[in-house]
Amino acid sequence: MNEQHYRIEKDSLGELRVPAQAWYGIQTQRAVGNFPISGRGPDRDFVFAHVRIKRAAAVANCQPGWLDKTLADAIVAACDRILAGEFLDQFVVDRFQAGAGTSHNMNSNEVIANLANVALGGARGEYSPVHPNDHVNMGQSTNDTIPTAIRLAALAKLPRLCAAVEAMAGEYQRIAEQERDTVKSGRTHLQDAVPTTIGREFGAYAWTLRRCVRRLSDCHDPLCEIGLGGSAVGTGLNTSPDYPHRVAAELARLTREPIRPAEDLVAQMQSMHDIQRLSAAIRDLALELGRIANDMRLLASGPRTGLGEIVLPPVQPGSSIMPGKVNPVMFEMLNQVCYQVQGQDAAIAAMTQAGQLELNVMMPALGSALFDAMDWLTRAIQAATERNLRGLKVDRERCRRFLHESVGLATLLNTRIGYAAAAEVAKASQHTGRPVRDIVAERGLMSGEEFDELVLRAARDGRMD
Repeated sequence: MNEQHYRIEKDSLGELRVPAQAWYGIQTQRAVGNFPISGRGPDRDFVFAHVRIKRAAAVANCQPGWLDKTLADAIVAACDRILAGEFLDQFVVDRFQAGAGTSHNMNSNEVIANLANVALGGARGEYSPVHPNDHVNMGQSTNDTIPTAIRLAALAKLPRLCAAVEAMAGEYQRIAEQERDTVKSGRTHLQDAVPTTIGREFGAYAWTLRRCVRRLSDCHDPLCEIGLGGSAVGTGLNTSPDYPHRVAAELARLTREPIRPAEDLVAQMQSMHDIQRLSAAIRDLALELGRIANDMRLLASGPRTGLGEIVLPPVQPGSSIMPGKVNPVMFEMLNQVCYQVQGQDAAIAAMTQAGQLELNVMMPALGSALFDAMDWLTRAIQAATERNLRGLKVDRERCRRFLHESVGLATLLNTRIGYAAAAEVAKASQHTGRPVRDIVAERGLMSGEEFDELVLRAARDGRMD
């Protein structure tokens, strides 16, 4: 590296070259060299969350005998520039890094300190008058800032995920209302069953997704209870007077969330329970979405040799060899994302359990897995909703034809002629291939029109009287 392209910085381990134009410093540079693992930098919401913590800490520490107002103002101004979108390329530590997130904490401290010092007339890498540890990190530790930042980042992502699920539920509800009287054959065990309607089927999807939103929303309030102020092991060592409440109040103002100090700062540092609870709710959503996506693919199968009861909008050619083939690619994509999210939850569960004594050192990867699950699922739901669910068509004639071919219609006769006699009608239909409707009329059990009315009532209202 040319001498003009780097500067020399020193820490407790010795000297190291740092790129001259970098706003980060030596500890970040060491981490870049130590952890060339995934090639992925930190999550954007996480960066913002951590910088907000630094800003709130400067405000909380700006009191006699602690942080000088001039230095506090410079730190706040530096944080505001980052929060406005500047210098995001200076957060460079890989997601798989030193346990607990010390490397990312120092990355933030160094960038903020250098920005503050240059604004005060100093130079990058000199760390005077603002020092990354003494001033930007005052009253803090990696051990309390990183889990707090994970919570704040999750709080930022949660409304987006809930909105995406709610929008998908809304589309299912719209189709349900539109197809309220579209009668079709129900299926259990993938075999013919009693009649239902597209309205009932799709309405159930909407209800299930909205239940998932409620479960996700239940995770919001616990995430607002932070351990910031616990310092190194939850004791509050080296924190300014009333720091936990002052910093929580400032974060509440910055985030517009009901942020508050945890009742037990030690527990909030040891335990990732609230994060695991959110991950479990996301996993449960992924399980339901995967099931629903599979149903969409089954219902759209064909077009000639499958069910073909719905037609999904074509978004791309489906085959490199079979002309005219169109595949349900958006729901295939959603399935894949759901499987990956389940894997992220398994990793989070393992890392939640891996905490030891006063600290869980797995937080960098744990946070990354949570952020990926939330972002991937949000975008996948949005894409599937916009490009495949909107514009979905129901083939009502195909639904009607399958309905009348179904031997499951014989079940409607149970209360009229009994199970055994109804089974004989079902066997006759299956053996001859003739519709149950025709056999019922032929045997004088009821007219075809009466049977049609019975089918409609059963499918729509669940009544056969």
